[in-house]
Amino acid sequence: MRILLDTHAFLWWLTDDARLSRRARRMIGDGTNDLDVSAASVWEIATKARLGRLPDIGADIAASIIGEGFGQISISVADAERAGRLPGPHRDPFDRMLIAQAMGRDMPILSVDPAFDRYDVRRLW
Repeated sequence: MRILLDTHAFLWWLTDDARLSRRARRMIGDGTNDLDVSAASVWEIATKARLGRLPDIGADIAASIIGEGFGQISISVADAERAGRLPGPHRDPFDRMLIAQAMGRDMPILSVDPAFDRYDVRRLW
């Protein structure tokens, strides 16, 4: 199965954080799943680390993605338009992009965040 990792799922995997659910840990560790990290997540991590809202993971984020064997999803014009047109009150631009990308690629997103449930995406946790 091809799965988009929410930013926290990616970070929690890298840091072996106990908040990562057993199911999520199994799905990420299962070599038959194709896992992708969005450019939006890299942007979010770098931005929040710079602002002191996330600890610096101490490595090149792209190298971490490659090292884990995860795929990368760029942000396309269609993704940007879809994200900008999403209805609802959810204001986080990074989450809105992940929702748009999951919708456009018909893939589930691995996330603890129930805000994704308000949109036409399948959330796994």
